[in-house]
Amino acid sequence: MIRIGHSTDIHRLEEGNKLIIGGVRVPHYKGSVGHSDGDCLLHTVCESLIGALSLGDLGKLFPDTSEEFKGIDSSLLVRKVMIEVKRRGYRIVNIDSTVFLQTPKLANYIEEMRRNIALLLDIDIEFVSVKATTSERVGMVGREEAIQTESVVLVTND
Repeated sequence: MIRIGHSTDIHRLEEGNKLIIGGVRVPHYKGSVGHSDGDCLLHTVCESLIGALSLGDLGKLFPDTSEEFKGIDSSLLVRKVMIEVKRRGYRIVNIDSTVFLQTPKLANYIEEMRRNIALLLDIDIEFVSVKATTSERVGMVGREEAIQTESVVLVTND
């Protein structure tokens, strides 16, 4: 059986916070606000997998009201979800993600993000796509108030 999962996430940006995207620390004067480490990209990677397996959403599995997940490295959340993916007999075919961020430019960090995600998902890097774009100065992302990400994943149990 083939299943598709999709997720979108948005986090406010504030001065003094760390900007972590796809497990990569990106130097910037603003960073994500979140209950965990605020890694918006890994959150959509997780939630797209959760959706593909019909397990609810990120907040159901990792509630932001729980002290257990306060400040947690989002890669640990991905690892926990991957245990469930494998336990249910699925494997990832490919994942496609987009990061919407006005500044800074992410071109120099994309390959490292892809490598991190491939390692976490236990797939070859050729099956991991990460793209970055701006919002042409429109909306919260355009005003540099937020980062938004989307991920789509294809899984199979063949």
